[in-house]
Amino acid sequence: MQKILIMSDLHICRPGETIIGLDPLARLRTVLDAAIAANPDAAALVLLGDLTHHGELEAYAALRAVIEDVPMPVIPMLGNHDRRDAFLTIFPDAPRTKSGHVQHVFDVGTHRIITLDSLDGPPYGADHHSGQICPTRMGFLKEALATKGEKHALVFVHHPAFDTGIVSMDAIKLADGADFLAVLAQYDDVHLVCGHIHRTMSGSTSGVPWSMLKSPCHQGVIDLQSRNSSLSTNEPGAYGIALLMENGVVVHSEDVGISDRQVFGQYS
Repeated sequence: MQKILIMSDLHICRPGETIIGLDPLARLRTVLDAAIAANPDAAALVLLGDLTHHGELEAYAALRAVIEDVPMPVIPMLGNHDRRDAFLTIFPDAPRTKSGHVQHVFDVGTHRIITLDSLDGPPYGADHHSGQICPTRMGFLKEALATKGEKHALVFVHHPAFDTGIVSMDAIKLADGADFLAVLAQYDDVHLVCGHIHRTMSGSTSGVPWSMLKSPCHQGVIDLQSRNSSLSTNEPGAYGIALLMENGVVVHSEDVGISDRQVFGQYS
């Protein structure tokens, strides 16, 4: 059994800047250290978009400095808070397609890993927080699925392609989500992994099973009425572990920073 580490919504700022009083860079270091210490044998680390908060060169440079010693391949992805041009300036060797989208396909044992670029733009309009899988990116996905053979597919995209009931975030989900899910639903061995909402969730939509993971930094709020998508809370940071089983995948979410984490006991 092999495993993939996952971290979503890093929101790295320029050094010294904070989000709701939290230092995203320090939180990332804490979560990253815990994830690698517990899983040094992971085949890769996928960074599931929103690498930075404002898409600034200084933030990408700070991120690169933190992850440069990670002892496994790091696969970065883009989300709505990112800027493709700034990212590629600091990460010029990141996997990308001929169209310039930051996307990648690689196989790990019995699984095909597909990472997609759902950043809408440039130009970045007022509604750029919604995601997009344009025809070019959809073609990339279709090719990756059509050529996977008997392998299970694990598809990563920052934006959810479905409603979650959190109306503020549902308003800025993947704009072409129905078409995207229709492509995935053609295969009975595909699992979708998303970020964006900063909550741990799981479900199935239009026949497609999915998992969603929290952030190493700040978490979203389960508010089924507010239209404010910036509501955030200071809960423990987290990372994901995808266990690549011969007959499918199991996705775990592991919190980091709980003070009594090392206290083990037995209840009767």
